[in-house]
Amino acid sequence: DIDHYRAAKARLWANVGPGDVTVANAEDPVVLDESAEARRRGARVVTFGLSSGDYAVDDGALVGPEGQIVGVDAMARRYPHEIADALCASAVALAAGAELEGCRRTLERFEGLPHRLQLVGEANGVRFYDDSKATTPAAVLADMASFPSAVLVAGGRNKGLDLTPLRALAPQLKAVVAIGEASEELLQVFGGACPVQAASSMDQAVHAAAALAGPGDAVVLSPACSSFDWYSSYSQRGDDFARVVRGLPAAPPGRP
Repeated sequence: DIDHYRAAKARLWANVGPGDVTVANAEDPVVLDESAEARRRGARVVTFGLSSGDYAVDDGALVGPEGQIVGVDAMARRYPHEIADALCASAVALAAGAELEGCRRTLERFEGLPHRLQLVGEANGVRFYDDSKATTPAAVLADMASFPSAVLVAGGRNKGLDLTPLRALAPQLKAVVAIGEASEELLQVFGGACPVQAASSMDQAVHAAAALAGPGDAVVLSPACSSFDWYSSYSQRGDDFARVVRGLPAAPPGRP
């Protein structure tokens, strides 16, 4: 709940002191409010956000007190949450002594990490993304903001979290394919909001999602749950998803 979230964020500032630099999300009211504790302890607070903060997006570019960092169109990865991540990373790097040019080159070249909205294939005009690392509803909500029309493959072993916030994704979803132990819970979450069905294996899930998607859509494995019902790790789950996708009539993956 929000009280536990606030307490967790407050602990981040427990060991800061004079001369330290803290980086806070200007668009998260809880984080911004709790960052006052860092200031009280003598630390300098640097903020970031897509539309506000010391580091923000202005006229199509990431900018900060040092000047323009990189144009958004020049970034190798530029989904909305990735732009926010890049602003945060730039703020941290520059505070630690990095050079502006080094940040620019890195953001132009960084292609992302496995299992984090990784494009793994394309078939019949549908792109397939492995986002197996998204093991909480909050992560799924952030990542799915990148796709206006998608089929979501979600489920696994619930980590004791409330999955009902995922229902907010329904307007942008063609359908949901629920997998694993949480499939029944997801059937209830999305029931009446968008088409939803359960699958008993990853093979079945991928083929069902491919049949439900159309040209221009994305199929995204973004589970909101841990992998430990069917797999030993989120990476094994993502690899299995990619294996099935590779078996579809597909074109090689390209740049997102």
